[in-house]
Amino acid sequence: MNSTILVLNGPNLNMLGTRQPEIYGSETLDDIKNSCVKHGKNLDIDIDFYQSNHEGELVDWIQKARESYSGIIINAAAFTHTSIAILDALILSELPIIEVHLSNIHKRESFRYSSYVSKVAQGVICGFGSHGYILAVEAIARLINEQKEKI
Repeated sequence: MNSTILVLNGPNLNMLGTRQPEIYGSETLDDIKNSCVKHGKNLDIDIDFYQSNHEGELVDWIQKARESYSGIIINAAAFTHTSIAILDALILSELPIIEVHLSNIHKRESFRYSSYVSKVAQGVICGFGSHGYILAVEAIARLINEQKEKI
């Protein structure tokens, strides 16, 4: 039976491809979604992929995740640095979590150095552009398989 992963994307990521391509690349969020779904199939992982500019909607998805997902990959975008609500929802999910960012947040403005998501994530992948999502899919697949082996 395949595991299903929730991939969440925060504000402004719907503008990928046109938003600051020198920082975020030229691929669209749909391009990234398609790559994740394709790679997930190779790992027997199903991917549900969502984006919202609204913090509450992201929180709602995270809260529902504990019922039907095996893990969460999240690029909370600007909410990474501001949202205790997303942190609390991630804690409540009790799922493996991988944080991903297209850019290297540690080489950018100092306010981006702090991440609420990192406080609960098993790992953080940043600075590899869209390939970071593929790395995150591989990492979460490994975490899920390790959990299954313990059972």
